[in-house]
Amino acid sequence: MADNEFQSFLTELRRGSLTLAVLGCLQESYYGYGLLQAMREKLIDIEANTLYPLLRRLESQGLLLSQWDTSESRPRKYYEISEKGRLVYKELLAEWRKMQSSIDSICGEGEEDERFN
Repeated sequence: MADNEFQSFLTELRRGSLTLAVLGCLQESYYGYGLLQAMREKLIDIEANTLYPLLRRLESQGLLLSQWDTSESRPRKYYEISEKGRLVYKELLAEWRKMQSSIDSICGEGEEDERFN
C-alpha cells in the first residue's frame, strides 16, 4: 500500500478520536499550546494546525467555552468544556467504548490478527 494511501486511512481513523480526546482533556482549563503539550504527553499525536481549527469548531458548536487571560505579558485564550460538551463527551465516550469492544471481538483484543500474517 502506498504511504499516502495509508496516511489517508489513518487521518480518517483519527478524526473522530481527536474530538473525543480534546473534550476529555478539557475537563480542566487549558490554553491552546498547553493543551497541545498535554495531549502529546499522553501520546496523542496532533499538530497545531489540526488542534486550533478543532478548538474553534467545538467552540462554535457550543461544546467549549473560552476566555482570554490578559494578566500575563502575552494574552492566552483558555478553553474548557461546556455543559453541552460534557453531555456530548459522555455519549461519545460510551459509543467509542462500544466500538472498541466490537473491534476487539472481531480482531482479537490486544493481538495482531494472525489471518493476515
